[in-house]
Amino acid sequence: MAGDETTARPERIHPACPSAAFPFQLGGKWMGMVILCLADRPRRFTELREAMGGVTAKVLSQTLRDMVRDGLAVRLDFEENPPRVEYELTALGSSLIEVIDAVRAWSERHLDELLRARESSTTAV
Repeated sequence: MAGDETTARPERIHPACPSAAFPFQLGGKWMGMVILCLADRPRRFTELREAMGGVTAKVLSQTLRDMVRDGLAVRLDFEENPPRVEYELTALGSSLIEVIDAVRAWSERHLDELLRARESSTTAV
């Protein structure tokens, strides 16, 4: 799966990513992106924020808390000086990658149609 082009994980999610336009959301606007960012390895909060670009610290914090609460990720606290915290997907969280990849494949095939339909619907009202 790691070598498959459809599952390649970018180091930085493109700021123009149209995920907000999808008719599907997984636990909110940012959760799918967090899952993709954590797919290959654990990451620190600042790494996640850099990779995701437009997310605020408050929203990312809440998304991570929700994911930990739901068993999709774990928070790893390292007793170091300075303190270090990383987030890692659980097996349950990793199982959502297949769902996200299916939605990404669908969107590659149909996003233009979806956006055209929304545009014509907006102008028809």
